[in-house]
Amino acid sequence: MTQASAPLFRDPIFDGAADPTVIYNPLEQAWWMVYTNRRTTITLEEGLSWLFGSDLGVASSSDGGASWHYRGILEGLPFEWGRGTFWAPEIFAHDGIFHMYVSYIRGIPSPGADLPMHIHHYTSPDLISWTHHGPLPLNSDRVIDACVIERPGGGFRMWYKDQAGGSVTWAADSDDLFDWTVIGQVLATPTGHEGPNVFAFGGYYWLLVDSWAGQLAYRSTDVDTWEPAGTILAGQHGERFARTDDVGPGLHADVVVDGDRAWAFYFTHPDRPGQHHPTIRSRRSSIQVVELKVVDGQLVCDRDQVPVPALRPTP
Repeated sequence: MTQASAPLFRDPIFDGAADPTVIYNPLEQAWWMVYTNRRTTITLEEGLSWLFGSDLGVASSSDGGASWHYRGILEGLPFEWGRGTFWAPEIFAHDGIFHMYVSYIRGIPSPGADLPMHIHHYTSPDLISWTHHGPLPLNSDRVIDACVIERPGGGFRMWYKDQAGGSVTWAADSDDLFDWTVIGQVLATPTGHEGPNVFAFGGYYWLLVDSWAGQLAYRSTDVDTWEPAGTILAGQHGERFARTDDVGPGLHADVVVDGDRAWAFYFTHPDRPGQHHPTIRSRRSSIQVVELKVVDGQLVCDRDQVPVPALRPTP
């Protein structure tokens, strides 16, 4: 088995890989990472143009997730004229079809603009050719960061961030992955959060949310009621861990469960001294991976331990 690269992955075009989602591609017999391809090299000094206008980047791994290689971007996603913004993809495989739920913003907003953000649904048989099914009718027009799992009692549940309501987590249910019904707010934290991710591991369902200072963990036995269960990937801006580029808080994680092991893929800003990002260098981001464990009912990880991921093919 091969030790994971450190950093695990950097986008070689814009150096702004963020919000990774990891899924097995059976047609290629490789693991794929699809991510927000932030354009960190934009030279405008004002505004957040470098965060917008992003494509979805793709990297692949043929060694179980230990090393990743850039492949390009997902093409054929635009459904209207112009340069749109694609953020935070979630890809869920069911009955031989890949369902992608991705945040979309029309164009590149000017500084101070407050444009609608919707979660759009796409399907694909191969992760390459995509069919657009339109935006989901959720509770506001400021929703991003979808996560989907199959509910224990049948059907599917989606968690997502509602920026219009104080950056809190809401949820919606579906029987077929196409039609969704909002069930309400799930979680609020004092300072807001984003990037909900739900998975089953170690006898519990876990909900992670990015607090921008670490991932807050909540656990459940039924995906309806959640209780606090610690914090992982915590860190202050500029705080350095043992592995190269593993600096500060671990941001917007995706978790892959493989039998009795689980792996969190997250990103960092290695050269960001604080919340601000005034330079191209401070904007850059790196993808990392860490193994998760359940100890005394708490989710834990050791960022300083060199991980040896060996993700197996999934049916």
